[in-house]
Amino acid sequence: MADRRLQVFHAVARHLSFTKAGEALHMTQPAVTFQIKQLEERFNTRLFDRGGGRISLTQAGELALEYAERILGLSAELEIRVAEMTGQMSGTLLVGASTTIAEFILPPILGEFNTRFPQVRARLTVANSDAICNAVAAHTLDIGLVESQVNQPSLQCEVCGNDELQVICTPAHPLALRGEVEARGLLGHAFIARELGTGTREVTDDYLRACGVEPDQLKLLMELSSPEALKGVVATGLGFSIVSRTSVEKELQLGSLVAVPLRPRLTRMLALVYPKERFCSKVVQSFVEFSRGKLRDLSA
Repeated sequence: MADRRLQVFHAVARHLSFTKAGEALHMTQPAVTFQIKQLEERFNTRLFDRGGGRISLTQAGELALEYAERILGLSAELEIRVAEMTGQMSGTLLVGASTTIAEFILPPILGEFNTRFPQVRARLTVANSDAICNAVAAHTLDIGLVESQVNQPSLQCEVCGNDELQVICTPAHPLALRGEVEARGLLGHAFIARELGTGTREVTDDYLRACGVEPDQLKLLMELSSPEALKGVVATGLGFSIVSRTSVEKELQLGSLVAVPLRPRLTRMLALVYPKERFCSKVVQSFVEFSRGKLRDLSA
């Protein structure tokens, strides 16, 4: 319902990038540039300073952003309020999640939620935890599911459960015979790791250091960006990895992989993140309550 030019301006102002705004809105960069040019002509002033390959908001742009957020928020609230008055539970639910949650934890939650509320269209964005939290804070996502505590003043972070990370290997691997394994017990065995920058890699490296083992002491064989590719390599017997127990349930049932707990146990929190002090639709409220229960059941 809101002016398209205002929506485009808001995206560019939040991302401070015409390219990223275009990606978020599924528009080409020339189309984004055209919309901004039209809005600047409408106000007869520049909204962005451009130079050195970067853009920044002018004083007029700062004022426009303040009003754009209020207008876009009221427009969305109007549509939701009218729908709720007619008894509809419908609309788009913008959900963000980190890779492991998106691939192995969230699908059954979204599936069951859609069964209950078939008129709600969920749209999933996969990114690292920081990117998800920033998108929720910028109101480009309704809610995020992340693997760490969040300390952003504008966000509500609700810890709903824990996710345990365990050593995985083939049944024939020497580590498979152990009931549990300490960090130093991993030394000397080929290690298949997630790539740097992922939540799984960060929490694993922090855990090893806390146990007195520097990550570079492990015999790193390769780094992989895909959880599925990582499991496939481990299944060949080349080495072990450390992953979320949830991500290997199928392989454990088939017997192609074995999961061995670490000592002490390695767990990370699962949290729901959504904006504070903002109108919250019944769709978002319902999904928060629904996913909260599912995440708690998963940790039980």
